Amino acid sequence: MPTYLQRFDATPEAQRWPLVRGWIFNEPLPFFAELRQDRPILPMPEVTLAARFDDCTEILARYDLFSVALYKPKQGSYWMAQDDTAVHWREKSIMRAILDFEEVPAIRTWVGNKTAALLGAANGSIDAVQGLARAVPIALTQEWFGYAHGDPAAMGQWSYWNQMDAFWNQPFDSIAWPDPAAIVHRRELVSVEMAAYLLALVGTREAEAKLGIHGHDSVSRLVALSQTKAVDFDLGRIVQNVGGLLIGAVETTSHCVVNALDWLMQHPDILARARAAALGDDPTAVDGYVTEALRFKPPFPYFFRMCEQDTVLGRGESYQAPIAKGTTVLAVTHSAMFDPLALSNPDDFDPTRGPGNQFLLGYGLHECLGRAIASVMIPEMVRQSLRVTGLTAGPVDYKGGPVPEAWQWTWK
Repeated sequence: MPTYLQRFDATPEAQRWPLVRGWIFNEPLPFFAELRQDRPILPMPEVTLAARFDDCTEILARYDLFSVALYKPKQGSYWMAQDDTAVHWREKSIMRAILDFEEVPAIRTWVGNKTAALLGAANGSIDAVQGLARAVPIALTQEWFGYAHGDPAAMGQWSYWNQMDAFWNQPFDSIAWPDPAAIVHRRELVSVEMAAYLLALVGTREAEAKLGIHGHDSVSRLVALSQTKAVDFDLGRIVQNVGGLLIGAVETTSHCVVNALDWLMQHPDILARARAAALGDDPTAVDGYVTEALRFKPPFPYFFRMCEQDTVLGRGESYQAPIAKGTTVLAVTHSAMFDPLALSNPDDFDPTRGPGNQFLLGYGLHECLGRAIASVMIPEMVRQSLRVTGLTAGPVDYKGGPVPEAWQWTWK
């Protein structure tokens, strides 16, 4: 049988990226192993892939060479669509400060209680995507981030369409969608709805602050900071950044929870060990199982960047390759997390491996803002799910798209 690269070379140039994209999502690990061994840099007209750990690290660390310019049409002036700018550093610092690290243990307890309550009220049957994997982070956004009285269904749509457009509707994704412009339109519509809600919410918090009422949620903290005039952070910046909290929290969390549980359920021996850990007294005992499951099945197989000046990848290696300015580069981090030059025995499932040399929460300048919260919320949701007795699950339903849309669970 021909190898992946033999089939790639025999395919007309215009059809190569659709072929490769299918392998990335449907046959990733054997395809990546061949790439790392024989062609670590794979150029195509639409994108150039980098499959080894060192090259992925360089792409994500060297923001001067590989920028997030592709985010700008989707996210405008938001700091995530910028690299080394004053807005980026100031606003990311502010947002990290108001997401207090000290609250992480309390957040884990809250997430555990909320997940258990949803499962307990489900009476033995639930759509694990809508009723759990999305519902818990939406509730967290209401409770901790300050989306008081927000409509959960609307909040889910705000997060969903912004994520779909920003991360799954890039120019190189056009082969996957019959109408990419329709996704842009949906994102624009829900963003107007979200902005209207947030403007009203922030206005209410401002009025409360003037009356001496000071909340502890993220919105209240940002309003209090803005009113000091100590930093350049006005009403518009508050709205944009609070919107980013929701967009970043819901869909990515859902995807991670579903992927981790789905992978574990497809490996019964490992699932049995993970369940034993979940049933123990130490809530963190399951964390390594979740991290490893997501290494095998991450929500994002790559991060995309735009090359800002002519450069090379694989510098000094036999496969060194030029990268021209304007090239869309995919740091294929799913492959990098199986690079034997970066991880010992990468093909083994090892729940004691730890978080080193992994990309599950990003890397470099654009590492996940909510890293600390995600690191407890995702495994705690998985832990509570594993504690359900007699749980059976059908296949995850993606409904033709890139993210889980429905997943039916039943139990005694």
